[in-house]
Amino acid sequence: MSPARRWTSRVAAEPFTYHRQGRSWTALGVVLAIWALLILAILVVQAAPWLMGIIALFTLPALWEVWANPAAGLQMDDHGLRWFTGKREATLTWAEVDHMRLDTRLDFSVRATAVLTSGRKIRLPYEATPPHAAFEAALQDFGVRTERHHFSLIG
Repeated sequence: MSPARRWTSRVAAEPFTYHRQGRSWTALGVVLAIWALLILAILVVQAAPWLMGIIALFTLPALWEVWANPAAGLQMDDHGLRWFTGKREATLTWAEVDHMRLDTRLDFSVRATAVLTSGRKIRLPYEATPPHAAFEAALQDFGVRTERHHFSLIG
């Protein structure tokens, strides 16, 4: 059966939506804790302020995420898959997708890749990927074949 026809014969599934904000209390708490430790190092151990300032520069990307609060998410319906993160977005129709590959990495995060019928692979942005169990269940509800790969170094 051709890829375009396999999606028309099944029962329509409920749309699946995942949305998250970039701002988190955890990130803000970690940045504040790091700054408190740096100030404490200056006051108690007499660490060089310029050196502590350089270390504090590494917290700026986390501060930018808290300030900008970029949204990310994913939507699936009978027509296909759409994801967005910040100013980037992409859409795939189910006819283009052969299967979805879910890779568990060594840090226990799960990365999702759409493997197209042409053989091309499109990696979904991590921040737009839902929790893997709910995502895999939703993909199966839509009749999309999934492959799980655990702890692969190359993929």
